[in-house]
Amino acid sequence: MDQSQHQQHGGTMQQQQPRSYQVVKAATAATAGGSMLVLSGLILAATVIMLTIATPLLVIFSPVLVPALITVGLLITGFLASGGFGIAAITVLSWIYRYVTGRHPPGADSLDQARMKLAGKAREMKDRATEFGQQHVTGQQTS
Repeated sequence: MDQSQHQQHGGTMQQQQPRSYQVVKAATAATAGGSMLVLSGLILAATVIMLTIATPLLVIFSPVLVPALITVGLLITGFLASGGFGIAAITVLSWIYRYVTGRHPPGADSLDQARMKLAGKAREMKDRATEFGQQHVTGQQTS
């Protein structure tokens, strides 16, 4: 019986399987689930036992361990930050080199457009300042 005929009859796939197969599947699932449950309980018990053993050691060595962990954390953070900034600097310098040599790196068009807009606004402000200065000078001469 193919899938379309099976759906037309309204049956499910589990009804087509023999009863013994369903029992074996259920027993396997129960065994696997029970084994994992027992294993998780054992791990929890071992964690509690190890914590009770380790707690006095952590309290005794905490004046040494806490500053050591802070120092190691700061060292790791410093090295990661230094490496990250170094990679960023190399990337920026590489981009600038490609831009200056005319290889057209990604984003060069946006930079050129921004440069043109900025130059246009600077020219416009210069013209306005010149015009304002001329009006101010001619206004003083007439008064």
